[in-house]
Amino acid sequence: MNIVEAREGGVLVLSPQGRLDSNTAKLFEAALMGKIDGGDRRILVDFGQLDYISSAGLRVILMGAKKLKSLNGRFALSSLSENIREVFDISGFSAILEIHGDRSSAVAAMS
Repeated sequence: MNIVEAREGGVLVLSPQGRLDSNTAKLFEAALMGKIDGGDRRILVDFGQLDYISSAGLRVILMGAKKLKSLNGRFALSSLSENIREVFDISGFSAILEIHGDRSSAVAAMS
């Protein structure tokens, strides 16, 4: 897994590429928590290049969202493919996380 990082309108955008599963979740967790611990309070995870997410990946997303919420930060997701959106819908995460159709509308909403 590769994680591309960018800043847009005061929002940190993390774009995991490939698979977010039990083999890569620790890497993504370290990157996400490191950014939160480093002071980032508005984080968007762009799933445009993500092919697959497992329960291990969902756990990391939930941990990041909860931690940012406790710090009065903002956490959102964008660009979920149909199969990844289905995982979020089935798990109930769609109801508790901020999800945007595309990266630009997410950044605009968060800026």
